[in-house]
Amino acid sequence: MSSTQLPDYSGGSIVNLMQSIATACGSTRSDYPPLALLSAAQLARARHVVLIVVDGLGLRTLARHSASRHLQEHQLGSMTSVFPSTTASAITTFMTGLAPAQHGLTGWHMHLDEIDQTLAILPLTPRDGPSLTPAEQLPARLFKHQSLFQTLNRESWVIAPQSIAASAFNSWHSRGAQTIAYRALPEIFANIGELTQEKVKSRYIYAYYPDLDTHSHRYGTDSRQAQQTLAAFDAHFGELRRRLRGSNTWLLVTADHGFIDSPGRRVIDVDDHPQLAALLQRPLCGERRVAYCYVAAAKRPAFETYVRRHLARACHLYASEELIAAGWFGPPPYHRALASRVGDYTLLMKDNWTIKDWLPGEKRYTMLGVHGGTSSSEMRVPLIALRV
Repeated sequence: MSSTQLPDYSGGSIVNLMQSIATACGSTRSDYPPLALLSAAQLARARHVVLIVVDGLGLRTLARHSASRHLQEHQLGSMTSVFPSTTASAITTFMTGLAPAQHGLTGWHMHLDEIDQTLAILPLTPRDGPSLTPAEQLPARLFKHQSLFQTLNRESWVIAPQSIAASAFNSWHSRGAQTIAYRALPEIFANIGELTQEKVKSRYIYAYYPDLDTHSHRYGTDSRQAQQTLAAFDAHFGELRRRLRGSNTWLLVTADHGFIDSPGRRVIDVDDHPQLAALLQRPLCGERRVAYCYVAAAKRPAFETYVRRHLARACHLYASEELIAAGWFGPPPYHRALASRVGDYTLLMKDNWTIKDWLPGEKRYTMLGVHGGTSSSEMRVPLIALRV
């Protein structure tokens, strides 16, 4: 198992990449240091800036697969993700320029005091009971941040899968940009080609590709399906590089997180620990690799004792407030609801362990590839960067 890696918000994370991009594209907001690998001044010299996020393309994945030679050839270096190293937190960083400490999105399942419900935050669907608020009304209640695109002084475009392009979450976080929905991988590159060839002053283009993540979750990080997905992306990237030659464009590719595999024997099922379940105020939130636990004050000593006695082989136990204070979610100032969204305790899973609970009626499924934790395989992502 790879070594522990915490986010480097001081100049080495995806947050810092977004600061460099934002400044290069005219934003006056400077919440974080720029990325040490790539300055705003370098990016500002080009006419267009294109950022493609390949969901799940960790540094380890890129390095292991020879079918990604075009990407490897132009790898400038690597960065850390945010904490937790997961799509809900990191994609929000790409679309806002903010660390989780500021945007307040802390994992797939989040308990939200504003509506007193636990939601899967990207689809904005409730985990516990019927939806009390239509999804399209939720962003205005839950998200107080601007999108990154609203802060830029250049024309911006978002290229997103047809399945999510018009979702309530994506629509809110794409404000200030024009959105193109695509059906298949080749359309991403066709659209980028057209947007960078038109005779306009300058554009910022953000594109998101989810299929590598989907296949890595289902089949594993080194599966044939994941390798074929990466190989297809790499081939299209090579063609795009040739097509854009002379367009004066920065072409950037990175990821929201990496991956590890967690076989079934490494899953802690809360059903097997009824004493633990009885100590929880509500179902687990967060991720399989980073679980937020809500525990009433009177039960906290018993909770700590149980975890240390029965789960110590599989997880580290932290008071969630310690992780906020240590800067895992990002530097201050903190989102007003951050503390309430990470529970009283955080179970950070060791090695390739995961933890999962199931509510009555929830459809059970297995997940071989996982992320969210602090192993370098989950946390480190590549930066592919070239000016064409």
